[in-house]
Amino acid sequence: YETASFRLSSGASPVKRFIRREERFYDLFEVLADRIVEGGRLFEEIVNNYEHSEQKLSKLKEIEHEADTITHDIYHTLHHTFITPLDREDIYSLAGTMDTVLDLIESAAVRMYLYRIRGTTRELSELARILNESIGEIRKIVYSVRNKRDARMILRACVVINTLENEADQVLRTAMMRLFENEKDPIELIKMKEIIQTTETATDICEDVSNIIEGIILKH
Repeated sequence: YETASFRLSSGASPVKRFIRREERFYDLFEVLADRIVEGGRLFEEIVNNYEHSEQKLSKLKEIEHEADTITHDIYHTLHHTFITPLDREDIYSLAGTMDTVLDLIESAAVRMYLYRIRGTTRELSELARILNESIGEIRKIVYSVRNKRDARMILRACVVINTLENEADQVLRTAMMRLFENEKDPIELIKMKEIIQTTETATDICEDVSNIIEGIILKH
């Protein structure tokens, strides 16, 4: 529909048009979750098989750009929809926070390429693994939001994401300790510190996504 009075130019019934518009939000969130999964897997591949690969970085940038486009599509749909399936502020926050996860992934990969680091660390590899597990849980709960009968499963997944974020915090502390103990070149230390912290921050944002969805489920 285009207005509150459901004036349609297409001839489609008001109910069918409304359902399609409502479902569009869920569809867009699911596609956005798929792009985040794709980007996370590529980032983990870059970390575990490190090389100065401009091709892989270009692919990751392409995925990030697609996610930006989807996010803007969600905003555009939100601005042109009178009645939404979720609270408007929740739709806005969820879209922006999900997009931030992929922004941080791309940012960490770009730093690896621009800084020409000598290699990765065990802790960075571990953070990439935790991040991908968190993203997998994010995808699971995003795909379940349209069917709110899955509330218990969603809340359990939110607990898993919180546990993974705590695990990432522990890895970050270990990474910083080892980095400051073993890296004698201050420039290399700064480079790796930024990359590791950016990756860990992405797991923090995954928890933010789960908190938003948990709030949505509790409301409904």
